[in-house]
Amino acid sequence: MAVTMSKREFDQVEVLLGVQSGRLRVVDACALLGRSRRHVFRLLRGLRDGGATSLVSKRRGRPSNRRLPDAVRQLALTLVREHYGDFGPTLAAEKLAERHGCTVSRETLRGWMVADGLWRDRRARLPSPHQPRRQRECVGELVQIDGSEHAWFEGRGSGCTLLAFVDDATSRLMLLRFVASESAFSYFTATRAYLEAHGKHARKLAREPVAFYSDKHGVFRVNCRGGTGDEVTQFGRALCERNIDIICANSPQAKGRVERAFGTLQDRLVKELRLAGITGVAAGNAWLPGFVADYNRRFGRLPANDKDLHRPVSAEDDLDEALCWREARTVTANLVLHYDRMMLLLDPTPVARGLVRKTVEVVNYPDGRFAVRHAGMDLPFEVFDKIRTVAPGAVVENKCLSEVLAYVQAQQAAYPLNERRGAPGRKRAVNNLEAPEAPSGRGPSATSTLRTP
Repeated sequence: MAVTMSKREFDQVEVLLGVQSGRLRVVDACALLGRSRRHVFRLLRGLRDGGATSLVSKRRGRPSNRRLPDAVRQLALTLVREHYGDFGPTLAAEKLAERHGCTVSRETLRGWMVADGLWRDRRARLPSPHQPRRQRECVGELVQIDGSEHAWFEGRGSGCTLLAFVDDATSRLMLLRFVASESAFSYFTATRAYLEAHGKHARKLAREPVAFYSDKHGVFRVNCRGGTGDEVTQFGRALCERNIDIICANSPQAKGRVERAFGTLQDRLVKELRLAGITGVAAGNAWLPGFVADYNRRFGRLPANDKDLHRPVSAEDDLDEALCWREARTVTANLVLHYDRMMLLLDPTPVARGLVRKTVEVVNYPDGRFAVRHAGMDLPFEVFDKIRTVAPGAVVENKCLSEVLAYVQAQQAAYPLNERRGAPGRKRAVNNLEAPEAPSGRGPSATSTLRTP
């Protein structure tokens, strides 16, 4: 009859056979098995009388002494099946103990649910299929956009983000641009550069694509939970005014062309920047057009249809007014507007006096200019107080964290010496109880060190 033995039991038989043949001493067997001398002799006696099968655990194949009763198992599975069919084992175990007084460990419940078909182990799940789709046929029909924060300059310059515009029909790089972070103002500037660059190629002022294809970043999509789905971001509003659609992909695989492009750029572009000796964002942006032309020559493909769907922008259209940040604010009785932790004071003109308790529009341009506008007319104003620091507890998106941290460090370095954390002037005097070797302070030797301001 075949006997199944574990590796530990098989090693134990090998050691005991060595003791029987005289190749090992009993003391050595005790050290190898981690058993006492008496127990080793007991194992030798069992091996001599019953053979190797006597060393097999007698509990094998029997239920554990700590096994929960079958009634508990049936109760837990019945409750899960009736009330928590779509719950995972962890949450289901918590609710069973909280609401029904049925205390079962999550791993025990996981095994029961897997055996009963109520839960599928993550390793047994089939991977989600990402079926390929056909590329668009025409240039300018769909442009994939995304940003990648990476060590593009390998420590030779400050950290930054690379924005990429990739045409879906040809996989060509339509635009690359280094920016501080992936923000709405960065996309405003990059989008304008894209429109103007392709207008120059066609000998027109500017040309715009049919649609952009992006991820679900907050620049492109309002991600608040209480939203109705009809809200648009500032970048989405600007594209809507230009009659450009913004489509958000449901997964990174859906916009795989720009993702794969970043995989290539994080290898080739970093090395090319190193060879060219580029160390900053400004120099990198000036150098990028040549790299883009070489990249498209190597990796670009011809479109299925030669028609270019970029639409010309008329001379009457003002890209400055379209690609900007707009917010509505209410004028107080003191002719003051509160915007971005700033106080904008309107000049007390007759028009401004008539706008008390009314709504005006604050326009923030990517180049830092501000405008206060009502009914198409600019209102003169001045900035009263601008807080140049980050507010405590400010909410910062992860893609803008590097830029904000660099700004905070620069502001802290600009503080006067007596306001910096850890400055010598802010340290309290040495306490004699903490430093027994310091002067006691009783006598002329101690008082002679005191200085009056």
